[in-house]
Amino acid sequence: MGFAQGEIVLEVGYDSDCDDALRKEIAATVGTKFLEGSATEVVDAVILWWRDGDGDLVDELMDALTYLSETGPIWVLTPKVGRDGHVEPSDIQDAAPIAGMSQTSTLVVANDWTATRLVARKAGKR
Repeated sequence: MGFAQGEIVLEVGYDSDCDDALRKEIAATVGTKFLEGSATEVVDAVILWWRDGDGDLVDELMDALTYLSETGPIWVLTPKVGRDGHVEPSDIQDAAPIAGMSQTSTLVVANDWTATRLVARKAGKR
């Protein structure tokens, strides 16, 4: 997923259904504890656990962007097809540009979870 040692990661939407092995792997890679949703400092990346019914994805992405460094990604982790809370990929594709983001990749990251990488769109040249 591209995490690096020393990065500060904000985690939003954690609950008992999240994949603890994936969380531990990311935490071991960055070597720091995750900040929680109430943090107010600039972060290098955001992990957003998102399920169908969690609310408005655009609003959540906009909130996450508030704390994200200019080059950092937001990883939207959603349950795989057939799992409780599955989110249609089109929902993420539709929300990303409204929040000023572009989708770059989607990966299978755990038995029950898929991760979609979003980055801030570059301003166009005149």
